[in-house]
Amino acid sequence: MREIITWLAEIVNTGHDILIVLFRELGFSLTDKQLHFWIIGFIGIFAYFFVYFFFKLLAAFKWSTSIFSFVYTFTLMIVLVFAIEIQQAITNRGNMEFADAVIGLWGFLVFFFVYASLAIIAYLITKWYKKRKH
Repeated sequence: MREIITWLAEIVNTGHDILIVLFRELGFSLTDKQLHFWIIGFIGIFAYFFVYFFFKLLAAFKWSTSIFSFVYTFTLMIVLVFAIEIQQAITNRGNMEFADAVIGLWGFLVFFFVYASLAIIAYLITKWYKKRKH
């Protein structure tokens, strides 16, 4: 995990250096804060449009609220498991391993699958009972 974070940090730092040189060659002398403003702004608006169109597609499904809830919760869980792994590295309590993050996410997926299975079974029984009653 530590190696992955170091590798990602190197990619970000290299990209940062390339962008500073690129902007200088284009005649812009941006401070680090200005560079962050433009790059994070661009990434954020691109991500917004991607999420917007993705959620518009999901809204067409019958159980769209459940799908939105799952997507949001899964995203939150990704942030949480990596925050825990980073915290372990900073405090030297436990081992910072990518496998720990993955198995934690698998735990959520398994628990969600059990919940979804039970919810679908309850839905089908209720639907069958109502249909039979009429």
